Amino acid sequence: MLCLPVLALLAALAIDHFLGEPPVRFHPVVWMGNYLTWAGEQVQSLSRQTLAAGGAAIENEPADLPAFALGALAWLWGILLVGAAAYAIEQSVLAWLEPLSWAGLLLAALLLGLVLKPALAWAMLRTETQAVELALSGLPDGSLARGRERLRFLVSRDVTDFSEVQVRESVIESLAENLNDSVVAPIFWFVVLGLPGALMYRFANTADAMWGYPGMYRERNWQWAGKWAARADDVLSWLPARITALLLALAAAGVSFAQLYRDAARTPSPNSGWPMAAMAMALGCSLSKPQVYVLNAPGREPQAADTERAIRLAGRALLMGVAGLVMFTLVGMLKGLP
Repeated sequence: MLCLPVLALLAALAIDHFLGEPPVRFHPVVWMGNYLTWAGEQVQSLSRQTLAAGGAAIENEPADLPAFALGALAWLWGILLVGAAAYAIEQSVLAWLEPLSWAGLLLAALLLGLVLKPALAWAMLRTETQAVELALSGLPDGSLARGRERLRFLVSRDVTDFSEVQVRESVIESLAENLNDSVVAPIFWFVVLGLPGALMYRFANTADAMWGYPGMYRERNWQWAGKWAARADDVLSWLPARITALLLALAAAGVSFAQLYRDAARTPSPNSGWPMAAMAMALGCSLSKPQVYVLNAPGREPQAADTERAIRLAGRALLMGVAGLVMFTLVGMLKGLP
């Protein structure tokens, strides 16, 4: 039983590599997004919408406690549904296949891996990152306009006036941040809490992506309605983000942990700065968001080759993390032998 989680994880990563994402209508994260869209509409319809001239959220607006409470309740209800469904699936697989022979163990790992896979999106993250670079500078028809348009699939900020360097900075930052959100953090919570942990984390992270804005987003005021979702994701991502940064630093070698600590604190998010700063230092590049932060300021501007280097570095970091889990499991199994 000790090796079942690792076998399930390996099965999920293999499915991700060879088959990619499941069809949209069968994708649990899409179901989570549908629920959050519906629940967000209910929360917004019942909460106070305080807007300044031009549709911007008023800075330092009074606390909208009803919006905060409704957002928190909708989040809690959704994550409990996800956790209960995942727990039922996990326990059903284990009960159905007991007592576990080696054949049963492998089948259980495959079934759990199939359900775990949608929580992991390494193949899609790698493909989307490559697609931005190809649209930006690939032959024969790469262009800045195409690069900006493709970047919109990965980031929520306005990219209309981005330069080529800013497009490349943003896609490398997105790769680093999503290496945590879409790969390392779900794996971490799967190891800690099993299948419910991984899928509940993905719900929390999806809720943050859809609701966790400090003001207006898509003509909705999330200043208070999305505050619980944003803070919950901060808490759940705190340790995985630092593990992701450590894996990137180890995969690159030569990263100064003192500088990593300083640079990671420059971003408004308590977590995203860690993998982004580690990636910037590992590549020797400077990554920035104008008037907000600069990571690895002494570094050079990222070039076209740096996008592919970033993908390879992220892949090595993931491989190191999984290899560490496998070794830890094997040591535990050997210690348990008579």
